[in-house]
Amino acid sequence: FNPAQEDEDTFKILIATDIHLGYLEKDAIRGQDTYNTLNEILDCAKKNKVDFILLGGDLFHENKPSRRCLHSSISMLRKYCMGDSPVTFNILSDQTVNFNTTQFPWVNYQDENLNISIPVFSIHGNHDDPTGAEGLCALDLLSASGLVNHFGHSHSVERIEISPVLMQKGSTKLALYGLGSIPDERLYRMFVNKQVTMLRPKEDQDGWFNLFAIHQNRSKHGPTNYIPEQFLDDFLDLVVWGHEHECLITPARNEQQLFYVTQPGSSVATSLSPGEATKKHIGLLKVKGRKMNMQKIPLKTVRQFFIQDVVLADYEDLFTPETPQVTKKMEDLCYAKVIEMLEEAEKERIGCPLTPEKPLVRLRVDYSGGFETFNTSRFSQKFVDRVANPKDIIHFLRKREYKDDIKDEVTIDYGKLIKPTAVGGLRVEDMVKQYFEAAEQKVQLSLLTEQGMGKAIQEYVDKDEKDAIEELITCQLEKTQRHLQARGVTTEQDIDAEARRCHRPSGANLHDCVSFLTAMNRAKANRLERGEESVDQDMPDVDMNFADDDVVASPAPTRGRGRGGRGRGGRGRGKGECC
Repeated sequence: FNPAQEDEDTFKILIATDIHLGYLEKDAIRGQDTYNTLNEILDCAKKNKVDFILLGGDLFHENKPSRRCLHSSISMLRKYCMGDSPVTFNILSDQTVNFNTTQFPWVNYQDENLNISIPVFSIHGNHDDPTGAEGLCALDLLSASGLVNHFGHSHSVERIEISPVLMQKGSTKLALYGLGSIPDERLYRMFVNKQVTMLRPKEDQDGWFNLFAIHQNRSKHGPTNYIPEQFLDDFLDLVVWGHEHECLITPARNEQQLFYVTQPGSSVATSLSPGEATKKHIGLLKVKGRKMNMQKIPLKTVRQFFIQDVVLADYEDLFTPETPQVTKKMEDLCYAKVIEMLEEAEKERIGCPLTPEKPLVRLRVDYSGGFETFNTSRFSQKFVDRVANPKDIIHFLRKREYKDDIKDEVTIDYGKLIKPTAVGGLRVEDMVKQYFEAAEQKVQLSLLTEQGMGKAIQEYVDKDEKDAIEELITCQLEKTQRHLQARGVTTEQDIDAEARRCHRPSGANLHDCVSFLTAMNRAKANRLERGEESVDQDMPDVDMNFADDDVVASPAPTRGRGRGGRGRGGRGRGKGECC
């Protein structure tokens, strides 16, 4: 619709995702970046007099934000979101269902003890996801303090029912759906097995504008390590997709499901990759009736990021691997490319006083074809005072040939022969699994599983749980010993065979979960006995994270994609109901 026609029936919603508050907060140059940008986002919401702010996950970068990070977020939310301005929309749904993670299950602006002018609704992401036996996350702290409305938290790992927050402003009715981050492999299986249901209002189902916030992989990272858009229900009007950092905020129509998808992207570059180099924006969404309009708002406080690729083999007219002093000529070429990016950054920064002075610069150098790398530390010293990331300006990569069982020259797929050697984005569990898949049979795990070992290593790395690995091994050993004693086996051959049977029973992943939880309880107890301060007062959330290989009882449907408890019928048919 024409945004100039907005009136008392028009919802104005500020949309942002992946703010990653606290990222590199100890860095002397970049430490203030995320705080400046959150301040800009909230200030933009106030100036535009929005009805509410919708955040698509990863408000915080760390699962356990620092005191500085929590203090800053609380201070800014109090400054911009509390006040005397009236909130002009009503909540019609059962709020005890919508806000089920707090002892105050109602929207914050209806709390008689609070004076809220701009409500904030947020789902959690994979960085600030719930952990521990209580299933709490950093957002729950803000929720308990009355500053944020945390919704979209599913407590069940067997079935998910997404109940919308039903809002009405004048004649416009808005159904806000949300689903916080869940491991992609598990959520993929749950969609396939029809274990995800999106509830709909009982009355006038076609009169609601349906908005869905989700925080999952949108790009395909593996067979099931993403969520296809086709899995989502076709009655939706707009999907706000968090987690992906590339800014693609202009709504794109899915021609199969007939809804639109907006991907706001992150407001800070957390990796030096091409997707992060896209200019950062937030969105001002206006909804009237069943029509919408999305206005892109560029962020001015975001640090500039420029990235270029250089293939040395393409500069045969300047040098070859046999050229005298080829290393110096390579450095000169890279120096010229970096200067070129710095000059471009300076031009863009003119007239933008809020933009940080030092940009991020990354030059990816492909040195295939016999070239050698040069000293990147010495090279970076030339730009210490001009860039924000002097230690990692240059990134060398080389392409190598993979011999993929080529039997016939005619059937060669040349596209598969050349692949970059740079590997990124792997989780700890993936690396452990890959190692043992590639290892020889004689060094395979006998009593432990790859997944259990991966989770224990992750606890050690991410949460500094020093006894995690030792206690997991001890628990698994004790379980195996009890099993052998109960069976009464004595010979070495029988012990080996019975131990493997114990190691891979039906429902092995359930046994893994129990052993893992027992081990983590022991590790926590050991830490407390030593008098060490707990790095994480909560226990690891086994149910939320330990399901990459869960046993699925029901077979996948032959259609190859699932719907929440319904077939592929028309709009609204076969849905659950709420409210």
